[in-house]
Amino acid sequence: MRISHEFEFEIFEDNADMRLDKALAMHSEIESRSQATRLIDIGCVSLGDKKMKPSRKTELGETYTVQVPFKELPNIEPLKMDLDICFEDDFLMVVNKPSGLVVHPSAGHYQDTLVNALVYYSQELSSGFESHRPGLVHRIDKDTSGLLVVAKNDSVQRHLSSQFKHKTVHRIYQAVCFGPISKDSGTIESRLIRHPSDRKKFSSEKPAPGKEPKGKLAITHFKVLKRHTSGLALLQLQLETGRTHQIRIHLSELGNSIVADPIYGAKNRYKNLKGARIQQLISSAPRLMLHAAELGFVHPKTKENLNFKASWPAEVSDFLSELDFNDLG
Repeated sequence: MRISHEFEFEIFEDNADMRLDKALAMHSEIESRSQATRLIDIGCVSLGDKKMKPSRKTELGETYTVQVPFKELPNIEPLKMDLDICFEDDFLMVVNKPSGLVVHPSAGHYQDTLVNALVYYSQELSSGFESHRPGLVHRIDKDTSGLLVVAKNDSVQRHLSSQFKHKTVHRIYQAVCFGPISKDSGTIESRLIRHPSDRKKFSSEKPAPGKEPKGKLAITHFKVLKRHTSGLALLQLQLETGRTHQIRIHLSELGNSIVADPIYGAKNRYKNLKGARIQQLISSAPRLMLHAAELGFVHPKTKENLNFKASWPAEVSDFLSELDFNDLG
C-alpha cells in the first residue's frame, strides 16, 4: 500500500468520548464515516505504536497518526473552456474564475474543473503538491468568483506558496451581506475548527476557560463600502489568513451572512427585509455574493510587485445595480 501522506488527528472537547470512526469522519481530509472506518480497518490509524478499532472511544488530549493511502483518481482529462486570463508570462498565470466552477478534481467533480481547463490550455504547469492539482497555489470556493494565481513550474509554485504562508499576498474580497452592521470597519479574529455536528461546515472555537485553543487562527479585516436602506451592505474584506470558508464563517457569526449563502445562515434572511421588491430581489440572487476582487504578490522571477483587480462578473450586474452597489471599492 502506497502512502500519500500522513497527518495528526487531535482530540478536543468537540470530538472526545465518541467512536473513533465518527470522530475521524469530522476531519476535513476524510470524506465520509465509511472512509474513516476503512482507514482504521486497514491499519492506517494509530495511537503511538498501537493500531485502533473503529469502535474505540476517543479521549480528550489524544493525538492519533493517520496515514492516507495514495488515491488513484481518474486521469485529468483536458476540458475546452474559455478562460478569463488577466495575466500570463512564461512563469505564471492569473485567472478570473467564474462562480460555479470547482477549482480542482474531487468527489463528484473529476473532469469539469478549472484544473481540467488549465490542462487543456497549457502543457506548462507545475506538477503540483498533489497529482490532481497541477499549477494550483491556492483555491477559492466553487460558488465564489474571482482571481487565482497559477504556477507554470515547481519553483514558481514553491515561491508563491511561501508568500501565502508568510501572509504577504494581498487579497481583497467584496461581499453583499445582511445587516445591520454598526461599525464602518473592523477586524474579526478567531480560531476555526471543524463544526462539531456538520462536517461540511467550520466554526469559531469556543475553548473552555483555562484551555489552550487548538483551532487555526483566522483574521479578516472588513470595511463597509456602502449601505442600502434595506439593511444590506457591500463590504470590502481583506484576508490576513486564508482558512476554508473564513469570510463566510466570520460574517455569519457576526450576524451578517453573505447573501445566497445556504451553508452559513442566509437561506431565509431575505424574509426579514422591508418591502416586497427587495425581498424578491434578494430571494432570487443569482449566486453566492462573494467575489475575490484583488490579488497582489511578488513575481517569483522578476521580483516585480504585481497587483490585479477583477470587477464583479456580468451575471450579477443587474442585481448590484438594483442596490446601487456597482462601481464601488
